[in-house]
Amino acid sequence: MRIAMTGAGGLVGSLILPVLRAAGHSVTAISRDSGFRLGDAPDLGGHEALIHCAFAHRPGRYRGGEGDDPAGFRAANLDGSITLFEAAAAQEVTRILFLSSRAVQDGQPPGMLLTDDLPACPADLYGEVKAGAEAHLAALAGRGIATTAIRATGIYGPGPAQKWRTLFAEHLAGRPAGPRVSTELHGVDLADAMLRLLAHPAPPRLVNASDLILDRHDLLAALNASTGCMTPPPDRACGAALRLPSCAALARMGWRPGGRARLAATLPLLLDPAAHL
Repeated sequence: MRIAMTGAGGLVGSLILPVLRAAGHSVTAISRDSGFRLGDAPDLGGHEALIHCAFAHRPGRYRGGEGDDPAGFRAANLDGSITLFEAAAAQEVTRILFLSSRAVQDGQPPGMLLTDDLPACPADLYGEVKAGAEAHLAALAGRGIATTAIRATGIYGPGPAQKWRTLFAEHLAGRPAGPRVSTELHGVDLADAMLRLLAHPAPPRLVNASDLILDRHDLLAALNASTGCMTPPPDRACGAALRLPSCAALARMGWRPGGRARLAATLPLLLDPAAHL
């Protein structure tokens, strides 16, 4: 399949791109390196599918990524996504995958199980713009386009900008971190979900994508075991308030993320700034 992918040079896109190409797809990388900015309507002629991963935000921040420019954040990420989706529809792209976020459900009650088809309930601007893009994307289904918004949790994987780079550096320098527990997903597993959605004859419009419940205590204890660092990991955090995504739709397609075995295998790569998938 010939695929156009935005955000191909970003942290998430750089993890997905090699997996798609290894699976035999021809992928056109649309990124800052190719001159693309959110709000552009690129030439998508001849592409069968669009994967939209690009997101404009302050470095290292998604929630709160608007900084002191919420209007610019909304214009780039909501209006820009709508412009992109409309360009894809006008150029007869027949499949669109949108990298949304579990943040569209941050307004749900603490501890709630998040099913795939649960209506969005954002609690901040980040969730709002993702939910708004989801809504516009869903409307394209009535125009003969197969669309799926992927509500993914935190994505990790190797690369120079891997998400725990600062956390690891601080810990290895003897500066203890505070407790935290979160849901995480390897970029390879996200790419596998995308491959299954691209191959599906009638993909669902909404899917959750999540894998691990990861306590920072366990992550940094594993870092200590790997490096010999003596900085104590933080106390365990209470995970009772986590809103846990059910990934039933992807599971029905045979999707099985790599779990703790994949995290353990990836840890040495996370410590090497030059490492890639």
